[in-house]
Amino acid sequence: MFFKDIIGQENIKHRLITSVKEARIPHAQLIEGRDGQGALPLALAYARYIQCTGEKGDDACGMCPSCKQFSNLMHPDIHFVFPITNKKQRSKPICDDYITEWREYLNETRYPSAESWQQFLATGNSQPQIYVHEAHEIIRKLNLKSFESEHKIMIIWQAHLMNTACANAILKLLEEPFDKTVFLLVSDKPEMMLETIRSRTQRLQLRATDSEAIAADLRDHQGLDTQTANAIAGASGGDYLKAMELIQLNSEQELFLELFIALMRQAYARQVKNLKEWSEKVANLGREAEKRFIAYCQQMLRESFIHNLQQPELNYTRPDEEQFLSRFAPFINEHNIQDLMELFRLAERDIAQNANGKIVFFDVAVQVIILIKKGNEMR
Repeated sequence: MFFKDIIGQENIKHRLITSVKEARIPHAQLIEGRDGQGALPLALAYARYIQCTGEKGDDACGMCPSCKQFSNLMHPDIHFVFPITNKKQRSKPICDDYITEWREYLNETRYPSAESWQQFLATGNSQPQIYVHEAHEIIRKLNLKSFESEHKIMIIWQAHLMNTACANAILKLLEEPFDKTVFLLVSDKPEMMLETIRSRTQRLQLRATDSEAIAADLRDHQGLDTQTANAIAGASGGDYLKAMELIQLNSEQELFLELFIALMRQAYARQVKNLKEWSEKVANLGREAEKRFIAYCQQMLRESFIHNLQQPELNYTRPDEEQFLSRFAPFINEHNIQDLMELFRLAERDIAQNANGKIVFFDVAVQVIILIKKGNEMR
């Protein structure tokens, strides 16, 4: 991973690069941000840049012995800590038990995430964590002399998953670090970490990735046309993984758009019988797809409301969605938008609590009849 591989986050990149050029590398840093904002890739690119011994400007050279070792994730002075389960039935489970899987995962994953790592490990219902035994490994490894580089680097991914005993065990290292030791902690839930850990780090908070940067990447690497790339980037909320998920769900979204249009048209025409059949069709999608459909409806309602502002740059829709919204949007206005959003929020809650989908969606359909009428009358 190089800095050039990370989408956006230019200010953070500049800050990290400057710390190396000016030889002011903090001994403990906490990179806070969602997986889709590139938190772990930034830590990896930074570690490579620190250890690079070749000619480097604003990125590692990629050619020196250090960079070549890092490309295989086998640099002797860079160590990894990450959440695991004890599926291998070790008496003292540590990350090195899974280092082969870890290297394979990182080599095939551009933007790692907690969810995809768990799927890669096939952990089932077991929740990964960083066990107390890992603290002893951290201390042991950092006690060793550097093999090839000036610095020893310890990357701790999903640092909030260190159990309390593990976190307490490394406190002294953070307070009194070994010379030329760098801790890079990465977390998307820093509030779950011990305050004593957070207070001993220099914190870097990532922001949502610029939508233009995501759109450019989608055009260049995913082959999307400009309008589709802009729509997906806007809907991603600055999260690259969310953008990739939206691409994968493109065919599903075509079905969702069809169902959304049917709901709104039949509700406007007060076709109760058809809406009963509609609710049964949606309920047959399955619970997870039902939840995704509800989220899609909420997104379309937001886009409809924003469409009325007549500022196209604020809308992030595909061409087929825009075609429908251009006619439908006036029915979603300040008189019904809040009630509609609350209606779907409650539906999402009920579905998550295993309520009967047919009943939930038929109730939604009936309420939409009332709310569309209310919005139409107040236009």
